[in-house]
This record gives sequence, C-alpha cells and structure tokens, in this order.
Amino acid sequence: MSAILQDVIARNRAGARAAIPSVCSAHPEVIEASLRLARQLGRPIVVEATSNQVNQDGGYTGQTPADFVAMVHKLADKAGLDRAAVVLGGDHLGPQAWRSLAPEEAMAKADAMVRAYAKAGFTKIHLDCSEGCAGEPAQLTDAETVPRAAILARAAVETVPGDRLLFVVGTEVPPPGGARPGDQGITPTSPEAARATLDAHMEAFRDLGRIGGLVVQPGVEFGAMEVHHLPMDRDPGLREAVAHHEGVVLEAHSTDYQRPEAFPRLAELGFAFQKVGPALTFAWREAAYALDSLAQIAGWIDRDLSESMEIVMLADPRHWQRHLDPKAGELRVQRHFSYADRIRYYWPKPEAQAALSRLRAALQGKRLPDPLLRQGFCPAVLDRAEPLRAQFSPADALLQASVQEALAPYLFPDA
Repeated sequence: MSAILQDVIARNRAGARAAIPSVCSAHPEVIEASLRLARQLGRPIVVEATSNQVNQDGGYTGQTPADFVAMVHKLADKAGLDRAAVVLGGDHLGPQAWRSLAPEEAMAKADAMVRAYAKAGFTKIHLDCSEGCAGEPAQLTDAETVPRAAILARAAVETVPGDRLLFVVGTEVPPPGGARPGDQGITPTSPEAARATLDAHMEAFRDLGRIGGLVVQPGVEFGAMEVHHLPMDRDPGLREAVAHHEGVVLEAHSTDYQRPEAFPRLAELGFAFQKVGPALTFAWREAAYALDSLAQIAGWIDRDLSESMEIVMLADPRHWQRHLDPKAGELRVQRHFSYADRIRYYWPKPEAQAALSRLRAALQGKRLPDPLLRQGFCPAVLDRAEPLRAQFSPADALLQASVQEALAPYLFPDA
C-alpha cells in the first residue's frame, strides 16, 4: 500500500487534522492543473478514475485503465511532479456502468474492470456494489453488496499482491456526480450503520487485503442547482464508528463546492480522504466560458462556445437527462451551469474540441489587458494565473488557475 496513504491514515487516526484530496476527474487539463498545484505546494495527491469514465471497454472517455495511468504519468512529468507523489485510485468500481444487465453479467464486467485497474497500477480501490442491476432495487443492502464487494476484492488480489492495495468500501455511497433529482435532504450516516457496514466488510475481506477507508455521508452534498453545506458545529460521531478497526479512516464523497473551512473540519471528524471532481471541471468550464464571452465582447470571435456545446449535448442527452431536475429551473441553464456539471461528459467530443480550438485560435497573440480580464475573472484567479504564464498562453494560464483556485482549499496547511 502507498506510504503516502499510510502516513495520512496514521496521522488522522492519531488525532491530527490530516487529509488528502482525491481528484476524481478524467479531464487532462484539470488533472494537469491539480498536479502542478501539488508540485508547487510540495504535497502528494490522489488522482482517481471513475468506472464509467475509464474501464476495460473505454468508458465515456475512450480510455482503458492503462491508458489513464499513462496519461497521468505523462502529465506528472510535464508538471515536474515526481510520479511517486501521485497515488492512483479507482472510484466506484463495481457494476454501475452495466446496471442494465442482469447481476451475473454486470458483475462479470466489474470483475474484469477491477483486474484491469489493479494490473494498470491503481492502488487505492473503492469498491461500490451498492446500486442494483436489472430486476433489482435501485439501492441494495449490506447483505447483498458486501459479498459482491468481496468478489471484486478477490479479483484485485488475484491480479497483484494484496499488500499493494488499499480498499475503500461502504454501502451508503453518494451517487457519482452528486445528488439526483428527487433526493430528499442530506442526513449523515448513523454511527450504528457505519459500524455494521464496516464490520460486515471486515469479516468478508478477512483474507483479501487491507480495508483502509469507509465511505459514509457526513452531511455534505450538491445537486443540480444547490449545495448542502457541512454543518460546522455538528459531529455525527462517525470517527468513533471506525475506531475499533486499526488503520481505517473515513472517506467523504461529493465534497465539491463546500466552503474552505469545511475541509479541515471534515479532517477533524475523521474524513482523511476527501473526494472532489465536478467542482474542478465546473471551474474549468466557467473559465472557458468567461474567455469566450470576453473574446466576443472584444470582437475576436462570433461563434458562441456555449451554443456549440448545446448542440453537442442535445445530440446525445444520455449524460444529462436523468441527472437534471426540471423543477430546479430551465434545463438549458442546468445543462451548462449546474453544480452537477454534466457538461463535463462532452468535452472529449470532436465537436467540443473543435469549438475550443476556435476559441484558442481567436485568442492567440491577442493582448488580454487586466481591465478586460476583470470582467470575467476574480482577482484571486488573476493573481494565480500570473506565474503560470511562463509555461502557458495567457488563456491557458487562466484555465489552469481557475482549477487550482477551486482545489486549493483542500490542500489546507498541515493537512
């Protein structure tokens, strides 16, 4: 298991305000910005791929696990960050991407995926079998999910030595990408439920490697158009729920868009692993749209980036249709600006890449004076972008800086 994760776990278990961010994104520019910030601060970082993004069939990015590892390593080299400072993680590894299949078929696909992740060099393995397949309820119980998780853990340790792996488990798992339409309120996991889930997994994983993390709900979440912020004065008592198993910490999903003070508080509550993804791609998209708007104001471009993306999203609605809520406002607004950031699925499309290339070409060689940039970017991003101009064009420096500004609160002092 990674010495980086061992250190974070040990310090958090000892009562320190220790945590590490898990950047859960397949967007190359988001990953690069994150790695550059880690290098600048001299900090390690976790980079994770989700099962629907990256799998043996290519996922929606077209990448296999080996492809993703090669991309991250290449970006780390480009950023000047030692590869040893990057922990590779697999997120929501289970049958989710094949839920439309019968359970046996979906689990066979998940088995092959976990083996591919382990073989490629992923060492932090989040196993998530909490969602039902064809003919099953939407959410399954511990009795149904724990045996499936154990099957996938066995697939991993049959592929690589178990001492290389750290498993993260948990059946009360927020859905990938945030809350879904109809989700009612955000109630923290009860300590009793957390303890029972961990105990069940520990028993099932007795000879299958080390469980180092338990995913539970601390009371944070985001939906299409709202954020549920962490109640700072509340302690749901979840640290104590895992204390009886040595070397286990809590993992928080959907921590995106929380206020900066939430992240050290989550560490105090035992959440040593803190996932972030959509907030970073949201920040990147926000910067791209700002640059496009400024280019139009300046008269350098006349084709709207958002209109190009609207065409792409309408042509293939499967990535946003089930995840946006008509009751939350106009769907067009949500497609582009929702916290769920479903637009992130569409940036790899050739049409989207062509639109971004047109924007970059329009900005190439143009002066971007401060009075113009202040119409689209806050002072903190402008300040952060300044030193990045040594490696990037002014426009790309702003894209990088916007992502880093969103990630920076996770890398709080002494974490």
